[in-house]
Amino acid sequence: MKMYNFKIALLFTFLFAFSCKKNPTEITVKTEISENTVQYATGFSIFKYEGYSVVKVVNPWPNATKEYTYVLKEAGGTIPDSLQNYTSISVPVKNIVVTSTTHIPSLEMLEMENSLIGFPNLNYISSEKVRSLIEKGKVKELGQNQDLNTEVIIDLNPDVLIGYGIDNKNPTLDNLEKSGIKIMMNGDWNEQTPLGKAEWIKFFGVLYGKEKKADSIFSTIEREYKNTVKLVKKATKKPTVLAGDIFEGTWYLPKGSSWGSQLIKEAGGQYLWQETEGTGSLALSFEVVFEKAKDAEFWITSGQFATLKDMQKGNPHYSQFSAFKNKKIYSFSNKKGKTGGNLYYELAPNRPDLVLKDLVWVFHPELLPNYKPYFFEQIQ
Repeated sequence: MKMYNFKIALLFTFLFAFSCKKNPTEITVKTEISENTVQYATGFSIFKYEGYSVVKVVNPWPNATKEYTYVLKEAGGTIPDSLQNYTSISVPVKNIVVTSTTHIPSLEMLEMENSLIGFPNLNYISSEKVRSLIEKGKVKELGQNQDLNTEVIIDLNPDVLIGYGIDNKNPTLDNLEKSGIKIMMNGDWNEQTPLGKAEWIKFFGVLYGKEKKADSIFSTIEREYKNTVKLVKKATKKPTVLAGDIFEGTWYLPKGSSWGSQLIKEAGGQYLWQETEGTGSLALSFEVVFEKAKDAEFWITSGQFATLKDMQKGNPHYSQFSAFKNKKIYSFSNKKGKTGGNLYYELAPNRPDLVLKDLVWVFHPELLPNYKPYFFEQIQ
């Protein structure tokens, strides 16, 4: 899992060697079966060939200068000489180490959670199925993501370790690769569209030889998401919306092109900072936020608080907002796993269809009269 403070700063936006030397699309191979089928995600592509697949990962973190190309070799497949210099992984993989809770839902949806053998900071995992495996001792603790226990990982010797980076320096992963561990970078968290994040299930699908199942799962998510967007067109108004809250003296909230801002807009809300440029977070003072959003009709918090009383303890001035006075504040803070991991951080990026429906229920409950929200609830 990503470092806690790092994830907080990002998720407060709501809801909050082996570098590539050639472009796989430029490699001349006569046995191509299918072109890249990734539609929404901008961080990876998959090209299928007879006996192997080529996966290219770009932009795995903001302003990344590295790109990664991987060759996934099927049993009996032959890798051409032009691809011999890239990291090669035999598929389908039988055991795996992942390093972010956002990877867990893909394993579970593909019914491959039993392949997980290691994870950094197990307490962050919320999935009931994976927690059961942890309790049985089948998933090993690997320490902290930026300080992985390399000895345990080398002893586990997974078929592949799925890592992530926050900048161009990843010494722990570099050292593991030098020790013979197969590493693949995953940039799901850096995608800036709801369906783009969800489409990373296809990344895991090709690792397990379950491309068709991954495509089917994503198609269902895509269909549900788009149907909800169509439903929102029936709404007669767009209520004003505030997002985020204060963390260590700064109010973090999503920029206008960020994932969180897009979800609010598609759910029929008028996010008060939707005109700001860029993705990621805005970092503002309380005074600036209060001046613009004191009369906002709804407030979607970062999940930092479970009750209105907790919010007042955090900052007495929160009570000056109309949304606080009218109890129109919604949070996902109470949806936690057995050991305190937040289900929203784990599952929401993979299931934007559920997040969108939750927000429509918040802003336009008349459109979903019998809907039971999955993540969000009204703070009391």
